[in-house]
Amino acid sequence: MRGFRKSMPEKAFAVFNIIFMVVLCALTLYPFIYVMAYSLNEGADATQGGIYFFPRKFTLFNYQYVLTNGTMQSAYVITIGRTLLGTTLGLFVTGVTAYGASFRNLPGRKYIMFYILIPMLFSGGLVPYYIQLSKLHLINSFWVFVIPGMFNIWNMFVLMKFFMGIPESLRESAIIDGANEMVVLWKIIVPVAAPAIAAIALFTAVGHWNDWFTGAFFVNNIKLIPVQTYLQRLLMADSLGTITGNQEGNTEAIFRASQSSNMTLKALKTAAVIVGTLPVLFVYPFLQRYFVKGVLVGSIKG
Repeated sequence: MRGFRKSMPEKAFAVFNIIFMVVLCALTLYPFIYVMAYSLNEGADATQGGIYFFPRKFTLFNYQYVLTNGTMQSAYVITIGRTLLGTTLGLFVTGVTAYGASFRNLPGRKYIMFYILIPMLFSGGLVPYYIQLSKLHLINSFWVFVIPGMFNIWNMFVLMKFFMGIPESLRESAIIDGANEMVVLWKIIVPVAAPAIAAIALFTAVGHWNDWFTGAFFVNNIKLIPVQTYLQRLLMADSLGTITGNQEGNTEAIFRASQSSNMTLKALKTAAVIVGTLPVLFVYPFLQRYFVKGVLVGSIKG
């Protein structure tokens, strides 16, 4: 047992490491705690300052106002739809391509991989990309959030390397038993590669949920913008009309609401930020174990 005792330098490093991680965790969490406390406080009272960890005058009106806003509701529908559909189609297209590219004896594999690698290293630029989307009639369309992201080169290479690490004997045994390639893929390869697929699904879903760029530059219809684009516009707003979706002639109603509830633009901004962030925070812990398992399995195979 004496050989397992830590020396004084090792104990000092362990204590320093714990303190450092606690401080780092606190610095990471505090902005979220501050925004949460501010969003749960009456707007007029919050402008006086002094809110750091807990709301001083608790209220749920900011969240009620944000969640009943028609623009925010439609943005949530768009974001949830693009995340579910985009992740599903992205995994299918990218996974099938990765499975085909994992065959070492694939005819012309070297040239195919080189052709796929080119757009990963070089981009045509934003203007040619916009023209391409316009020619495909994807501008101001829901499908602009889904179709361009159905194939991800980096994810394809990750899945391909994982598929190549699966013993070839599994596929050969299934082929001898009469299974075709699609049966082999769904019945054998996918279950074995579930950790890697779950990790890619997590990255893809979070990417869809957090994407504001597509809605900001390729969509003009307010009913088609996702949550993050709406939040980006909101954070740059200087009037209550932006968050309420006010377009014309509703200024008086907004003024009455703001006066009766002590509502301020900053309080509504913080509530909208929390509403746009919480879903990812709730979903991530359930997928984290698959992500960690996928990383560990990948490192062992490597």
